[in-house]
Amino acid sequence: MTDTAPLMPRRREVHPDPYDPAYKTSVTRSPKLPLLALESTPTEETGPLFTHDLIGPLDNNLIVNFTQGKGLAVGERIRVHGKVMDEQGRPVPNTLVEIWQANAGGRYRHIKDTYFAPLDPNFGGCGRTLTDEDGSYEFMTVRPGAYPWPNRANDWRPMHIHFSIFGHAFGQRLISQMYFEGDPLIARCPIVETIKDRSQIERLVAPLDMQNSRGMDYLAYRFDIVLRGRRQTRFENKLEGM
Repeated sequence: MTDTAPLMPRRREVHPDPYDPAYKTSVTRSPKLPLLALESTPTEETGPLFTHDLIGPLDNNLIVNFTQGKGLAVGERIRVHGKVMDEQGRPVPNTLVEIWQANAGGRYRHIKDTYFAPLDPNFGGCGRTLTDEDGSYEFMTVRPGAYPWPNRANDWRPMHIHFSIFGHAFGQRLISQMYFEGDPLIARCPIVETIKDRSQIERLVAPLDMQNSRGMDYLAYRFDIVLRGRRQTRFENKLEGM
């Protein structure tokens, strides 16, 4: 089964400036020629269709999914949850949500991550789930650590979790990041500073949710994802959403 429709073009005027000297790699990576908008084709407009048959029972639990329950990840246990909604607040069900993150020490399980913080042998750093009929999702994981990156003399990335939201076609994959309420590094990060609208930054910060925390076990953070409209979540690859 496929659902076909032309994809909406990007609104370039509301994207962060691709050239920002404070974010040094943007100097070499920013486009030198005017950007072109191409019409979508059936390749981008159709499939795939994700079902619960593709999701394992531990896929949304990063504390145990790397070892399949044989060992526990090290770090502060947290629950990240929320809803995927459209601009009218209506739930978007059966949407594939994927996350990836650094471990509690601020290191990714990636060959190019050379930060000297140790790898956690019980933590892979990625998970996935499908939204329920009411658009809700949740992950159990550990709070990722901040880490330095080679930009200026002493720049650090705030604690964050990367999100991928996959719609009903290949051209509807959206990418974002979630930050944590109260992290002082958010205001000091050159990548975050490429977003000039403070209200857009605030939509990327997940508030602490004590009501859905569990005593002597974990804290909860709520991160709702709005796909369109004035209160939409900012996406790295397509601001206007699906």
